[in-house]
Amino acid sequence: MPIFRVLLTLSLALLCGSQLASAWQPTNEQPAEPTREFRAAWVSTVFNIDWPSRTGLSAAKQRAELLDILNTAARLRMNAIILQVRPNSDAFYNSKYEPWSSWLSGAGVNPGYDPLAFAVAEAHKRGIEIHAWFNPFRAGVGSARVGRGHISQRKPHLIKRTGSHSMLLPSSSESQEHVTDVIMDVVKRYDIDGVHLDDYFYPYPPHKLYDGLTPAKRRAAIDRFVQNIYSEIKSKKPWVRVGISPFGVWQPGYPSDVKAGVNAYEHLACDGRKWLAKGWVDYLAPQLYWRDAGDQSFSSLMRWWSAINPRRPVWPGIASQRIKSKEDPGRRASEIGRQIDFSRRLARQSPGQLFWSWSSIGKNRGGVQSQLRARYWDWALPPSMPWCGNSRPDRPQAAARDKGHIVQIGWRAGDNSARKWVIQIRQAGRWYAVCVLPGAQKGVALPSSMLAKADRIAVRPISATGNSGPAAVLAR
Repeated sequence: MPIFRVLLTLSLALLCGSQLASAWQPTNEQPAEPTREFRAAWVSTVFNIDWPSRTGLSAAKQRAELLDILNTAARLRMNAIILQVRPNSDAFYNSKYEPWSSWLSGAGVNPGYDPLAFAVAEAHKRGIEIHAWFNPFRAGVGSARVGRGHISQRKPHLIKRTGSHSMLLPSSSESQEHVTDVIMDVVKRYDIDGVHLDDYFYPYPPHKLYDGLTPAKRRAAIDRFVQNIYSEIKSKKPWVRVGISPFGVWQPGYPSDVKAGVNAYEHLACDGRKWLAKGWVDYLAPQLYWRDAGDQSFSSLMRWWSAINPRRPVWPGIASQRIKSKEDPGRRASEIGRQIDFSRRLARQSPGQLFWSWSSIGKNRGGVQSQLRARYWDWALPPSMPWCGNSRPDRPQAAARDKGHIVQIGWRAGDNSARKWVIQIRQAGRWYAVCVLPGAQKGVALPSSMLAKADRIAVRPISATGNSGPAAVLAR
């Protein structure tokens, strides 16, 4: 039975009642730290790549599809969804700056609910983080319509065509201020766990955007934007994790055995190496979509990116979408498993992976889910961000009661700084994390079958920046 189906809130009065003083008794022991690893997938909304499956679905059907994504992610013990909430200067949430996205219920059409608010609430119930993914400067894609009040209508002087798409002029301070306002509006109003930017700062070749600037001046403008948005987010909510997913090759020849037809540094004004070195991101997720053999070696690139700033993690973007694909027809799911293993060995204390994209995971392309289940066999927390704060929550008080088919666990926080709770059990001398719960929750019911061979239960608080506090431990 999935853990999230048996979640419930226990009255604090029960904690103090003698009826809970049963087989489980407090002890001063401390459990092992829970596993730390970022396990995420991109959920792309542009062109309905991953969700919703098509434009115009009812609100109930949209919600059902999103719940299926979250439920599958929870079963696979993934802990983050990178949800595209602004695909082309439109919104998958209620925005005063931009119209409702055409990929929901039609251009400018209110879907009848707030998808981002729904995603955050439901993901947190399942121990999953939501990182809001923004395309900073993309304004239009192909012939897709946009709703009334779109930036292309209000400020056409900021719009530049590039191939079949259109973009906000990236170097313009007016464009950057608008994008910053849009992102900060979401940071302030929604309980998101992260802000994620992709690498579409300037268009990919062969398309060009003419603004009269040299590549160096373009990079300076984008550097200013990246540094500013990081500072703005941290000044408001230091715990919101900021990540960017640049093209996997910074420049051809870096490292020396790597070749590429795209020069992200020159073509996209994307200097991911600088942002990581300067600490203007909390993580970098370079799109390392290739195999280990060839002109773009996964392992060579992963080593190169990881050496830039040892304090900030590099979590590779892994192309599960390319399993048995037209791009790479011979690729097997086992390649994905090997890339997870390599990234773990290299990362040591802060491992993580992001998968492009959800549909390949959800549809189990090539049996990829078996690769994940073999490696994600326990619950994991995303690595902490000590550079954003080292405070730790106080130890809670906890009690538990066996009730036949379930064990009820309740707790009272030692302070109000816990953003998450991790429930751990000890079995045969080894500690396992069995669920992750929102900070506002004060109790859970676990199936007795899960605890049949357990002799310890631990309730551990986790701070907003991911630091573990001391656990309340109960012994059978």
